[in-house]
Amino acid sequence: MTPKKQKHAISPMRSEDYPEWYQQVIKAADLAENAPVRGCMVIKPWGYAIWENIRQLLDAQIKATGHENAYFPLFIPLSFFEKEAKHVEGFAKECAVVTHHRLEEKNGRLIPTGELEEPLIVRPTSETIIGDAFSRWVESYRDLPLLINQWANVVRWEMRPRVFLRTTEFLWQEGHTAHATHAEAVEETLKMLEVYRRILEEELAIPVIVGEKSPGERFPGAEHTYTLEAMMQDGKALQSCTSHDLGQNFAKASNIKFNTADEQTQYAYTTSWGMTTRVIGSLIMCHGDDDGLRLPPRISPKHVVIIPIIPKPELEQAILSYAEKLAQELRSKNYANQAVVVHIDKRDRRGGEKNWEWIKKGVPLRIEIGPRDLEAGTITLGRRDDPTHAKIVCSTADFVKQISEMLGEIQNNYYRQAKAYLDAHTHKNLENFAQLKAFFTSSNENGQQGFVLAKWCGDPETESLLQDLKVTIRCLPLQQSHTNGQCILTGRAAVLDAIFAKSY
Repeated sequence: MTPKKQKHAISPMRSEDYPEWYQQVIKAADLAENAPVRGCMVIKPWGYAIWENIRQLLDAQIKATGHENAYFPLFIPLSFFEKEAKHVEGFAKECAVVTHHRLEEKNGRLIPTGELEEPLIVRPTSETIIGDAFSRWVESYRDLPLLINQWANVVRWEMRPRVFLRTTEFLWQEGHTAHATHAEAVEETLKMLEVYRRILEEELAIPVIVGEKSPGERFPGAEHTYTLEAMMQDGKALQSCTSHDLGQNFAKASNIKFNTADEQTQYAYTTSWGMTTRVIGSLIMCHGDDDGLRLPPRISPKHVVIIPIIPKPELEQAILSYAEKLAQELRSKNYANQAVVVHIDKRDRRGGEKNWEWIKKGVPLRIEIGPRDLEAGTITLGRRDDPTHAKIVCSTADFVKQISEMLGEIQNNYYRQAKAYLDAHTHKNLENFAQLKAFFTSSNENGQQGFVLAKWCGDPETESLLQDLKVTIRCLPLQQSHTNGQCILTGRAAVLDAIFAKSY
């Protein structure tokens, strides 16, 4: 007999149409939806709760490294951007510009009037407006280092929008710092890169490659840009964050000067670094399966969902009381330095319907409690890291005792699975451009090519050779082999290790 094909909650499956699978997971997990303004999104409560948890974890680590939160204007004078030519060149095509300050009704229509003397840019990033503030706040070496972070929204006019991955408006944090020496600024840049690595690998269970951007991928105006590159399940890279050593470029443009200890005047050295709501897209594509989202427990809005199964009205009170007692016992336990978060789903819906809804939302643990469980002192348990969704009957006491360990296992399983995928799809045996081209134009493994780790000569002009392949140098890993070889693009002698990949 032919085995019965397993049905999945998400259609199409990843192997059939990965981009559409991604959109359907967002819909099924009720994370977000497209807004009336093209390229913008409405982040729904479940999606925003995930962002809040990520934000809380990251904000604590930012503050632990001595930074303080502030807030800067949404609107930036055009003249501020004109001060930094490379910066405006990098963002010019993405900017939203405000040119008028009121509306007047004419013939039944609202017409913009009151032209501004100077156009205002809706912030795509805040280096220039924060630099203006720093120029007033910094006078002496005693004012340094200046360590500032802000949580905000930014606007980058996106031509090919995709929810969470590329949207016209998105949420993020952006750190901006000023230092007395370049060495201190570089130390800051790498320190914050390590903060991001801990958030991604330890909290979101997403393995990353830590590296420096090539000149062609560097942040406009920066001297060095560092990145964390994650691999999605279609083999493409997703830039999960960046940290920039800006040298004195922005300090000179914004006139951020200070008096040194020996009464000399010097420009400060600045940095900037950020992480966005794009990481939610990374979560989906790194951990999701054909039944929906799978959330690492450390950032899941709920750890445990209890689903009461009430076949008869007269059993309702007893079953709900049992569920409430269990919930209180679970909430008294800790996981990852917080109380276990438990939700009892009391909605008037069928148990199977509620069970699948929470599977699609990615909740780590689901518990069903029915009349038999009430009599036996048991629960029926489902783990989201089990692809078969098998239901396990276990004693309530044992489950409460093991809850923290079980959540830790799920967290570790997601990281382990993603790391195994990253390692298996990082290819190190390609030697020349012909092989590289053949690799990225083939459809091996349903198009899941993955990363290529190969030698590169370091010549920025050679990066243009990759354009037709829609491939970029994602980063130069900070952990270099320091072995001699041949550049995969040109055949020249090369020492640098580079990661080549298609990306989002």
